[in-house]
Amino acid sequence: MKKIFVLIILLLTDKAFAQQSVPFTLDDRDRLIKIEQRLIEMDKRFEQVDKRFEELRADMNARFEQIDKRFEQVDKRFEQVDKRFEQQMNFLWILTTIFATVTAAALGFAWWDRRTMIRPFETKVRTIEEEIALNKKDIKNMVFSFRELAQKDAEVAEILKKYNLL
Repeated sequence: MKKIFVLIILLLTDKAFAQQSVPFTLDDRDRLIKIEQRLIEMDKRFEQVDKRFEELRADMNARFEQIDKRFEQVDKRFEQVDKRFEQQMNFLWILTTIFATVTAAALGFAWWDRRTMIRPFETKVRTIEEEIALNKKDIKNMVFSFRELAQKDAEVAEILKKYNLL
């Protein structure tokens, strides 16, 4: 009995949930056409937005390229400044070397000049000293002879006393 009861319930409920198909109306057709138009308009808007994004991307790329070029120019300027600084440092080293060379040459010349100037005087003084040494004996002999003469002559004695030779 249960089986029959379940079968009856199934048959009755099957008819209760059955629906009739609704025919396609003109309103439905108009609605579909409007939806299609809206979809077409939305596609156009999306295309416009895509174009704007592409233009924006192109503009950004152009600006980035300009910035890259500017950075390259700045890098070149730094390289030029570095080269100029290096040239100035080289020039200063050259000037320092020239100054040191001129100073060393001047000091060397002064030393050489003093040495060459003193040598002739040294030789002259040496020869004079040698002559004095040679003449010293003769002068002593002359002084002794004048002293002997002064013992005999008063005038010679006065002269020798005047010059502290007696």
